Amino acid sequence: MNAPSSISHQSVSTLPLPYLVFLGDTTEPGYAKTAFGLRDWAREECVGQYACAEDAVSVGLPSMTPTQAKAAGARSLVIGVANPGGVIPASWIPALVEALDAGLSIVSGLHARLKDVSALREAASRSGQKLIDVRIPPANIPVGTGRKRSGKRLLTVGTDCALGKKYAALSIAQAFAERGIDADFRATGQTGIMIAGGGVPMDAVISDFEAGAAEILSPDAADNHWDIIEGQGSLYHPAYAGVSLGLLHGSQPDVFVVCHQPGRKTVLGLPNFALPTIEEVIDLNLALGKRTNPEIRCGGIAMNTAAFSLEDAEDLMGRESKRLGLPVADPIRKGRAFDALIASCLSEK
Repeated sequence: MNAPSSISHQSVSTLPLPYLVFLGDTTEPGYAKTAFGLRDWAREECVGQYACAEDAVSVGLPSMTPTQAKAAGARSLVIGVANPGGVIPASWIPALVEALDAGLSIVSGLHARLKDVSALREAASRSGQKLIDVRIPPANIPVGTGRKRSGKRLLTVGTDCALGKKYAALSIAQAFAERGIDADFRATGQTGIMIAGGGVPMDAVISDFEAGAAEILSPDAADNHWDIIEGQGSLYHPAYAGVSLGLLHGSQPDVFVVCHQPGRKTVLGLPNFALPTIEEVIDLNLALGKRTNPEIRCGGIAMNTAAFSLEDAEDLMGRESKRLGLPVADPIRKGRAFDALIASCLSEK
């Protein structure tokens, strides 16, 4: 079989930076993960935040109107929300039109296309601004082949969606680079693509081509090269398991890291479904991942302990590490536990 071809994507440098981050009327922090991701990994490109409801979630950036943001140097409004279904609610339209009339282009990672909204098309034409959708997969994606590729791969997986897979992958890629290891972060979601400058929006790929998309995202590489692949969804999520499985099979990870948010009891958006245990997630990813990489193994657990004090977080992670027999660390807090997680991922066992 022929090797999967590499693909190029729109570079972040072609996007109109810096951003005014739009939070809409979203009150659930989990749905504002794009805004949080841009704040944490591209802070220098974020002028401020803008919401169209007083009780909307905040990411701690200066609050600005589109006119104020334009005066402060912003060139575009980026939609910082990833809501269920990726839709553009009618309640957002006046605020988005206001941004266009203020001289800001709009950048969106939603499933819904900006140009399909007549009011936005008209405002963009009137103001001369751009409507930019980044959640568009490349053309001519092949079906997956299952062919073993050269190089090494690490995939972040989760007990649920929106709990830190992107942050973990970025932190791990950064840690590998700091240790002199040749590594690339491979983005699979809209925020990661905005941060990295390329990638494949996996949840916008037709299901038959999910594995193929993951294969071309991480092509053949040198034996000592690592691709750190941003995970999506969860194999246990009733709505999003499909993209998780395609990504698992296509990326063929040598190592996976399970991402988990302690304290979360039910699946995000589906409160009637209990969250799986970490052990269940490890076992299922091993069972299904072995289909395309029989040598797959779990490198450890990345915990999102933002809601815990440092002392409580360290105590919890220490107990969980002893219970599971694997390194457990918060990739944002770093520290010795994170060093142990990185060492485990790099080990040849």
